[in-house]
Amino acid sequence: QVQLVESGGGSVQIGGSLTLTCAVSGAPFSDVNMSWYRQGTGNERERVASISPSGIIHYEDSMKGRIAISRDNGNSTLYLRMYHLTPEATGVYFCNKVPPFPGVPWGRGTLVTVSS
Repeated sequence: QVQLVESGGGSVQIGGSLTLTCAVSGAPFSDVNMSWYRQGTGNERERVASISPSGIIHYEDSMKGRIAISRDNGNSTLYLRMYHLTPEATGVYFCNKVPPFPGVPWGRGTLVTVSS
């Protein structure tokens, strides 16, 4: 059974940094494209960054320049380094395959709050 467990969120001040971690189990992690998604209050979940098994990266415009996605295929772990954070980055962050694993519940996500 595929499981996605996000961690690393927290409350930071404007300009601060965080590194999010996603541990994936029960799936061929090294063979799939993975993404980080953000869900703001009352908003739909949106993809912010993607990375292929070989490390080809794509960032959506919304957070480009303030995040860096990476992966450790040996440990089935996905990372999102966030820096120079602004309040617009506030939200719950999730990880998932691209497209999402069919029939697999999303993880609980990890909350990032950026304030002054």
